Amino acid sequence: MKKKVTPGPKEQGVEPSSKEGSPARLKVLYHQEVLPRMMKEFSFRNPMQVPRLERIVLNVGMGEAVQNVKLLDGAVAELALITGQKPVVTRAKKAIAGFKLRQGMPIGAKVTLRSSQMYEFLDRLVNVALPRIRDFRGVSPKAFDGRGNYTLGLKEQLTFPEIKYDDVASIHGMDITIVTSAKRNDEAKSLLGHLGMPFGS
Repeated sequence: MKKKVTPGPKEQGVEPSSKEGSPARLKVLYHQEVLPRMMKEFSFRNPMQVPRLERIVLNVGMGEAVQNVKLLDGAVAELALITGQKPVVTRAKKAIAGFKLRQGMPIGAKVTLRSSQMYEFLDRLVNVALPRIRDFRGVSPKAFDGRGNYTLGLKEQLTFPEIKYDDVASIHGMDITIVTSAKRNDEAKSLLGHLGMPFGS
């Protein structure tokens, strides 16, 4: 009896971000190069002191969904396509009469990435998505919160090559928050810089 062969990612039209079972490229880079470099840079005595990535949170706010819930469905599908993970729908915490917003109404979507998915997404963000922005001159070095976190705002989801213009129902932006274990802004900036984040002047 002939054994049935299941088509792999390439045969199905999906380009994998890393080989199956192998660690994400940026994760390997962190352990092999970034960690020893930062130990020397900040005079850390223990590798556990070196800042590391903890999670990346993508958040899409869709105020228009109050009038047209299908727009939110599109944003959820796009976020899943970009991250490879099912988003969580966010809901209004309180009612605002002026905006016809009731408590509990769906108004956005959120995805939290950890481990290899987090590293793979950051790799695609800094090496594929950001360079696609017209007249891109680097991201702001001032968007740190003083507690090791960095938030980047994108004006449109088309920055990611996974999103096709003809399939988009509504152009919307998103906030990307990179949470690290750093205690200071300079430590967090150094970590992200070594991982490829293109900071501007």
